[in-house]
Amino acid sequence: MIKITDLNKSYGDQVLFDNLNFAVNRGEKIGLVGRNGHGKSTLFQMILGNVSYDSGTINIPRNYRIGYMQQHLNFTKPTVLEEACLGLRPEEEYDTWKVEKILFGLGFTETDMNRAPAEFSGGYQIRLNLAKLLASRPDMLMLDEPNNYLDIVAIRWLEDFLKAWRGEFILITHDRNFMDSVATHIVAIHRTKAKKIEGDTEKLYTQINQEEEIYEKTRLNEAKARRQTELFIARFKAKASFAARAQSRVKKLEKQGEMKELADIADLELYFNSAHFASNQMMSAEDISFSYSGQPPYIIDKFSLTVGKRDRICIIGRNGKGKTTLLRVLARELSPVSGEIKRHPALKEGYFGQTNKLNLVDQNNVLEEIMSADRNCTEGRARNIAGGLMFPGDNALKTIKVLSGGEKSRVLLGKILVTPCHLLFLDEPTNHLDMQSCDSLIEAIDEFDGSVVMVTHDEQHLRAVATKLIVFDNNKVITYEGGYDDFLRDIGWSDERQ
Repeated sequence: MIKITDLNKSYGDQVLFDNLNFAVNRGEKIGLVGRNGHGKSTLFQMILGNVSYDSGTINIPRNYRIGYMQQHLNFTKPTVLEEACLGLRPEEEYDTWKVEKILFGLGFTETDMNRAPAEFSGGYQIRLNLAKLLASRPDMLMLDEPNNYLDIVAIRWLEDFLKAWRGEFILITHDRNFMDSVATHIVAIHRTKAKKIEGDTEKLYTQINQEEEIYEKTRLNEAKARRQTELFIARFKAKASFAARAQSRVKKLEKQGEMKELADIADLELYFNSAHFASNQMMSAEDISFSYSGQPPYIIDKFSLTVGKRDRICIIGRNGKGKTTLLRVLARELSPVSGEIKRHPALKEGYFGQTNKLNLVDQNNVLEEIMSADRNCTEGRARNIAGGLMFPGDNALKTIKVLSGGEKSRVLLGKILVTPCHLLFLDEPTNHLDMQSCDSLIEAIDEFDGSVVMVTHDEQHLRAVATKLIVFDNNKVITYEGGYDDFLRDIGWSDERQ
């Protein structure tokens, strides 16, 4: 239903799109992939009409309605019904029954209509956002990293919703498992072009790799043949008997053209700086409780945990229930009201959390901030880490004060990567990274010769690294010994709304 033809866009010397073409046909659910900075969000905004392009066309049928789902949850009305009614078309502003029907279909009750949006869990807040969007009756949904601000239960609900959606959508997400489960087609923005296939991300990248291998072999064979032809021309062009044949080959070379070598797209190589640790136990928490007021009710109540050598402990559950708070208590960002946390005296820790942005120095550039985390860090290593976190070349010289929130998060991650550690505390470290960067980071976590305690909502990452779980569900916090699939089989998520 949308056709993009010969689209071109450049920012200075950087070519973003070069005659980019693809179409979204009726019923297609598109997963849009590509490296950070290659134009996914820009293309989104072009389709929405918010960003101009240099040349080409984006054809959208008349009366075809596109609904854009914002990443952030920002509610301005006092009740659920009033908030959802913001999505109605102007001529339908009094047709509240239409909105009520949508809200009921998304699981809201009659009594919920007059409740404040802020009273609901993250899962129901995203449903409210969707209700507002659906009230406008869109033909297509556009979703840019919708799960960045969702908990794991809400993500599972959104996955089921998108599978059942009968219209079209275009989805950007760094969660490969989520994309593969809901998309019918994948479009990659790759080398300024668009590549579309029916299937999943693995099929697409396998096809791209195969095509580029064939291209490179063909290019090398043609280059070899070209060199042989050039030698013939150089040798015989001055001889009268061969002059015509030599000239014929000159014309053939000019007509044939030369295949260009593909620019290198480096695979990211991220790794944590692990320090040797002799003991089998790093730390323990014994009956710790915490509330911000210092009084009951406690967010964390008499919780105990032991962290051993090479543990991979993932903290999972609904938003607003205390996952980040628990991580901050364990990382000594917050002090427990009661109970005790014991650490091995030689323990070296690294903590990645959103509050750490306040510790960045605005006047420093990216390289200086990364190098400040470890006095033994060389500029070469800092540049390698910066490049891996999408600050290549002169981008590594940007000052902190000009960076976006996501870019600052990546700088914080770079500081943790370079710091010698035994134990890492990581709060959703893959947010603001593209799929390839996420894969590299999860590989780095897996290879880290220390222990990790991590908050994450990504089920693929849970399956890849978790050996133990701390689960916030049904107003309880439990420790589960085992992997994520074992947890789903043995216990699973409570369906009770909280």
